[in-house]
Amino acid sequence: MALLRFDIMTLFPQLVSGICAESIIGRAQKAGILEVVTHNIRDYSKDKFHRVDDTPYGGGKGMLMKPDVICDCYDAITEGAEKKPYTVYMSPKGTVLTQAKAREMAKLDHIVILCGHYEGVDQRAIDAIVDEEISVGDYVLTGGELPAAVLVDTVGRLVDGVLADPECYEKESHTERLLEYPQYTRPYEFRGEKVPDVLISGHHENIEKWRREMALKITEEKRPDLLKDQ
Repeated sequence: MALLRFDIMTLFPQLVSGICAESIIGRAQKAGILEVVTHNIRDYSKDKFHRVDDTPYGGGKGMLMKPDVICDCYDAITEGAEKKPYTVYMSPKGTVLTQAKAREMAKLDHIVILCGHYEGVDQRAIDAIVDEEISVGDYVLTGGELPAAVLVDTVGRLVDGVLADPECYEKESHTERLLEYPQYTRPYEFRGEKVPDVLISGHHENIEKWRREMALKITEEKRPDLLKDQ
């Protein structure tokens, strides 16, 4: 059994599954560490035309996803479950996803993600099944599929065994509310620029000191707001 299972409710399952089948998350699925399952909400429409949306009460442009098809899909996912899975709605109204939130969610064993579309989702569906609304940034997309894939990637890579070594994420950007220090590989000299001498010195204490100083410098330049807690 996978350490963490994601069930994703969407109108465009291939959009999510295609992304999550590649690279590190794809390999983690093949290894049985993660499981990512997509569910087509349209399959739960009782309408002969398989409609999943309708006009909003009170007027306004656009269409809203209907609560019945969403909740029927959710009921099928959770049928027989011993406990309610942690359920997230990807929404620009949600709290912005952070590395701290990702670490918290990586401790879970089952997450259901609802992807909205059109003008959004009937509030009654949100009230009935959602534990938390999460945003990937202060902007609006056409649907929740790309944010859902971002959430799977951000959380999934922190699950034990997904990355080769915990150090891969212990010293990266945002782990300590600092941006990551610059990194270099071969060749030693490229277009007139050389690798900093400290990195080839073999003096690990000096290297760590340099990396910390550079992380602070870069964070101060690019994201000074992150330094408030330093």
